[in-house]
Amino acid sequence: MPLEAIIGLEIHAQVATKTKMFCGCDNDAFGAEPNSRICPVCTGHPGVLPAPNRKAIELGVKSALTLGCEIPEHSKFDRKNYFYPDLPYGFQISQFDEPISVNGKVEIRLNGAKKEIGITRLHLENDAGKLTHVGNFSLCDYNRAGTPLMEIVSEPDLRSAEEAKIYAEEIQKILQFVGSSNADLFKGEMRFDASVSLREVGKEKLNARAEIKNLNSFKALESAIAFEIERQRKLWAEEKIPEKDTTVGWDDEKGETYLMREKESASDYRYFPEPDIPPLKLPQKQIEEWRKDLPELPLAKRERFVKQFGITDDDARNLTESRNLADYFEKVVEISRDAKKSAAWILSELLARMKEDELKIEEQKISAENLGNLVKKIASGEISGKIGKEIFPAMWERGEAVEEIIEAKDLKQISDSGEIEKFVEEAIAANAETVADFRNGKERALGRIVGEVMKLSKGQANPAMVNALLRKKLSE
Repeated sequence: MPLEAIIGLEIHAQVATKTKMFCGCDNDAFGAEPNSRICPVCTGHPGVLPAPNRKAIELGVKSALTLGCEIPEHSKFDRKNYFYPDLPYGFQISQFDEPISVNGKVEIRLNGAKKEIGITRLHLENDAGKLTHVGNFSLCDYNRAGTPLMEIVSEPDLRSAEEAKIYAEEIQKILQFVGSSNADLFKGEMRFDASVSLREVGKEKLNARAEIKNLNSFKALESAIAFEIERQRKLWAEEKIPEKDTTVGWDDEKGETYLMREKESASDYRYFPEPDIPPLKLPQKQIEEWRKDLPELPLAKRERFVKQFGITDDDARNLTESRNLADYFEKVVEISRDAKKSAAWILSELLARMKEDELKIEEQKISAENLGNLVKKIASGEISGKIGKEIFPAMWERGEAVEEIIEAKDLKQISDSGEIEKFVEEAIAANAETVADFRNGKERALGRIVGEVMKLSKGQANPAMVNALLRKKLSE
C-alpha cells in the first residue's frame, strides 16, 4: 500500500517588542556585545519576579486573530521544567493547557490550488540565550534570554516538504504584515521544528514521528523534511517501521538528519502553573479592539491585486512579499493610474536594483510619488519608455524628481508633428531597401524604420506619432 507523509510544524517567532518578555531589558540584541542586554530578572537571580510584557501579549493575540484562532478569556503561564544551559532560570516560562489562543487555520496555495492548514495553538514563552562552542568550552550570551517568542503549532495537515515550506513562508508574511514579528531568518528571529512520520494512505492512525529541531532557513526546512521522508520510506521498505518518537538534528553540510534522543513527552517537562505570574484575563471588548487594527492579509491582498488591477497572479505574489512593498505599489498606482505599467517598473527595474544593492523597499531613495510620476508620464506619452530608463538611474542614486531630471537633461518627448515629420522623411530617404520591404508586405520592416527615427531623435520622438506618420508617408 502507498505511503503518505504526515507533517506538522512548530514555528518560533520573536515578538517585535522593545523590551523582553518578563523584564525591561532591550529586546534588540542582534550584534550587541555579549551579555550587555541583561538584568537580574532575565538572568534568574534569586528573589526577582517576572512581569509579563503587555505589548507582547497584544501582538501575540493579534497574530492569533490573523491565523483565525479563538482567544479564550482566561489563559495562564506555566513552568516547563526542561534544562536549558543558556536559560538562567533552569526552566522556561511557557504556556501549556491554557494558552492565549487555540483552533485556527491558514490558507496556502500550491500550484494554484488552495489548502487550509489547521493551527492547534499560538502561545507565548521566553527564549533561551545563545551558546558558542569554542574547543572544549562553551560561551554563553544571555542577551537573547527572555526574548518574547510566539510558538505557532500546526495540525499534522502538511503532506510534503514543499507544502511545509510554503506554509512557513505564509506564516512569516502574515506576522510581518501584522507587525508582530520581523521574522528575520538571518537574525535568528524565526526558527522551525518539523515533525515527520509516514502512514499508509487511507489510514487515520498517526505513527511514531521524528521531530527535526532548530531549522533556521526555508531551504533547510524543505531539505530536512524531504530527507526525513525518504529515510523513513526506506525503513518501511525494510519493514523497520519506527516505533518510538525521536528528536533529530539536521546536518546542513552532509544534507542528512541525525538522532539526538528519544522525544520527550509533556510529562517529561513536568508543567505546572507559573506561581509568580497571575492568570491572564482578556475581556472580549479588548480583543475586538485589537481585531480592528488588523491589516489585510497577504493572500487576500494578492487576490485583490489580481482582481482590482488586472495583473498576473505571479506579479501579485511578488508585490505582496512585504506589507511595505504592497503599500508602495498601491501608492504608485494611485498616482500613475496604470497598474500594469507600475507593476512592471517595480518588478523589473526597482526590485532588480534593490536586490543588487541588498536594500528593502523602505531603504531605497525613490518615493512612490516619484515613481508614480515617471510611470504616468510614460503612460500618457509625455516621455518614452526609453527616456524613462535614462531617467531612472538618477532617481535611484539621488532620489531626484522626474521633472528635475527631464529639465536638466533636456529629455522632453518631441510631440511636434512638423519636427517628427523631418525625422521620418530622413529615415525613409536613408533606408530605401527597408521601405521597399515594407511596401512589399513585410510588416516587420516598419519596426526597423521606427528604430531609425528614434535614433535620429535621440529617443525623444513620440513613438505613437512616429508610427502614424510613417504609415501615412509609406502609403502615399
